[in-house]
Amino acid sequence: MGILLEWLTINSPDVMCLQETKVVDADFPVTPLRDAGYHVVYSGEKSYNGVAILSRHEPASVAFGLDDGGPPDNSRLACIKIGKLHVVNTYIPQGRDIEHPMYRYKLEWFERLRTYFDLKFKPSQPLVWVGDLNIAPAAPDIHNSGEQTNHVCYHVDVRRAFEKTMDWGFVDVFRKHHPESGQYTFFDYRLKDAVERGLGWRIDHVMASTSLASKSTGAWIDLMPRRAERPSDHAVLVAEFEI
Repeated sequence: MGILLEWLTINSPDVMCLQETKVVDADFPVTPLRDAGYHVVYSGEKSYNGVAILSRHEPASVAFGLDDGGPPDNSRLACIKIGKLHVVNTYIPQGRDIEHPMYRYKLEWFERLRTYFDLKFKPSQPLVWVGDLNIAPAAPDIHNSGEQTNHVCYHVDVRRAFEKTMDWGFVDVFRKHHPESGQYTFFDYRLKDAVERGLGWRIDHVMASTSLASKSTGAWIDLMPRRAERPSDHAVLVAEFEI
């Protein structure tokens, strides 16, 4: 919480999306975030998953989860509307192992998410889809992609599922501004000095509808929170739009 509050104070974003909050709603730390000047919506569970969205302006609408008749997974998807802007914050299943049932569930999740976008939005609307998507879309997004062929965040099947969702009409905002390789959002705790050695993955993303992407003015990865004491293993990904 200290790292988050400091980052909010320094950067003052209009919207901040969090994933893997790992806390039941009754215990979510709403007060310090409200005191920092943010409206807060959240859905979580004990020890796993959990999503939250902080916003300077009160959302006109709030929704959680998928509503296609399958598992709703309310703690994996939060959607708000502020003015004309829609924000969809997701924590995609990691998948565990390509032989594990959770990997099949991950592939299905991307398919369900594509249907969700098809039914609820149009590419002409200002929509941003963000979160820990647990996908490295291409080789430049991993420091050692040649060794990760069978990894659940890089396997060919999950990349195809991700591409199908992207084909709805999304633009990778970070890649729009940074086509170069070697920039990552996730650094495994188990790798010594991973940040300094550049041993990372780009699995956190900001995807914008084509109409909103045209208004994107910049994007970057802030590594300072990852370098703090007892940090998240993910850095902060930032995108700016002139709306």
